[in-house]
Amino acid sequence: MASRTTCKPLMSAIKRSRPICENATSISSRTSIRQISATATKREVNLEADKTDRPRWSYTPEEMKAPYPWKPTDPKKAWNCNSDPAILDRFYASFLGPGGESVLTEEIKWLAITHKSFDQGRRGFNDRLAFFGRRILTMQANLAMVHSASKPKPRNPPTDGRQPVTHPALEGLAKLEEVPLSDILSRARIANLATSTGMRDIIRWQPRLVDNLGSSGVEVVLNGCVYAIIGAISLQRGGEVAGEITREKILKPLGIL
Repeated sequence: MASRTTCKPLMSAIKRSRPICENATSISSRTSIRQISATATKREVNLEADKTDRPRWSYTPEEMKAPYPWKPTDPKKAWNCNSDPAILDRFYASFLGPGGESVLTEEIKWLAITHKSFDQGRRGFNDRLAFFGRRILTMQANLAMVHSASKPKPRNPPTDGRQPVTHPALEGLAKLEEVPLSDILSRARIANLATSTGMRDIIRWQPRLVDNLGSSGVEVVLNGCVYAIIGAISLQRGGEVAGEITREKILKPLGIL
């Protein structure tokens, strides 16, 4: 009986102390949650401040950076790309003519000349713009060939006595068979045109071999940038402006018009 009497005060003390411990734990957890929330809020504010202070093209988003260096940097593969807006504007003025630096918005001017190898694609790249621009360039080249002043070669009449359908609107279609479009808009010709306007100095990419740009695919990158600029102009300025620039700045220098 004495032991039971001794245990009762002990059990009652434990019961009385339990809520105090639970309250202390809950207060501590609430405090830590508030601290974490405050830290996260402060970090978001800092990120927003960074976004307002710096243009999007000039930095890698903080959310896309690894918390530790995941790959050692090889000094043999170091490659510096242009980050000066003035140099970029000079290129657009050279490629599109006077006032060409104001045809596109600041962000799109950088996006159009950015290959997906640059910064692991974390700042955006021009693949979709290039896909659209290539279709525009192909269409304008076909139209230029159809409406060219050259006369198509005479075709042999059918041997079975049939009379081919003739119409003034169909006379130029035969010109599309004379020279393949892949020869007119070849990768080398477009890359040479881009190089003559200074595009090599402003494209953003990471070559596989910094001492051999040809094997690294510089022609492919230059072609993609030319197509992307045309696609960006079409989206921001309209198809009529894009078509005129394509004819004046690409097809004429290539001798198609």
